[in-house]
Amino acid sequence: MSEHKETSVLARFASPLIVLATIIWGSSFVVMKSSVDVLPTFWLLAIRFTFSALVLAVVFIKRWKVLDRQYLIGGTVMGFCLFVAYAFQTFGLEQTTSGKNAFFTAVYCVIVPFLYWVIAKRRPDKFNILAAFLCIAGIALVSVTGSNATAFNMGDVLTLIGGFFFAAHIVAVAKYSEGRDIFILTTLQFASFALFSWIGVLITRPALTPGVFDQSLIFSLAYLVIFASCGALLFQNIGQKYTAPSTAAVLLSLEAPFGVFFSILFANERPTPLMFVGFTLIFLAVVCSETKFSFLRKKKVDKV
Repeated sequence: MSEHKETSVLARFASPLIVLATIIWGSSFVVMKSSVDVLPTFWLLAIRFTFSALVLAVVFIKRWKVLDRQYLIGGTVMGFCLFVAYAFQTFGLEQTTSGKNAFFTAVYCVIVPFLYWVIAKRRPDKFNILAAFLCIAGIALVSVTGSNATAFNMGDVLTLIGGFFFAAHIVAVAKYSEGRDIFILTTLQFASFALFSWIGVLITRPALTPGVFDQSLIFSLAYLVIFASCGALLFQNIGQKYTAPSTAAVLLSLEAPFGVFFSILFANERPTPLMFVGFTLIFLAVVCSETKFSFLRKKKVDKV
């Protein structure tokens, strides 16, 4: 496939790829929770992203000829932002509920338009801002209801910090992917993420017994490597390369309702009326960000 044709195909499927990533991540919340209960945070992240980097490095081996200093800088910055985001999110998950962890992570929806404004000097329009706040309101109703609505704690603070760095990662992808091979950048992102994680292991020296690597944990790690990392994170980066950061942030927020859906499906979580209101608000946020309600304005013009 020629470079022009590949770009055209990837651009056409940008939004669907981001949505597919959120479906995979929604299913991975249950897997992450079970993994972090038996494996120290830095060990989990180091193992996950070392194998993810190796897989992508082999799969895209023919693309490495484009590697230069700018790729290394971009991949390192992207990897660092994502490492800090995941580390704080995972530490937060140890001290708070899955629902609150999903909600406070999603603050990036509101942060991205303004952070991108600071970095790229591109002011968000009123629809970007409306979509961001619709999104965060919807996620609040979906994630923090019933037994999840507990007092604000240190786990929530850590998760909020993670949410900021997820926003920084979205902006970094938008900045460094322009004019570059997103497959190589993603591989370098995973490699630098793994390096930072191993440094974390060396500094904290968390206890690890070989006995924890039973069949269940190995299956969970394989799922996180193949689907949640090599699949979903690669889909996210491809989608973001051809999508405005503000729109990408709102589409990525679909992770929360999908997370609740899979919790209902596999973890026997019971849905509430507020959850359905939250789903509706998130859907409106996606429609607002993707269409800017142009179909409503068109109808008004037709009536006139």
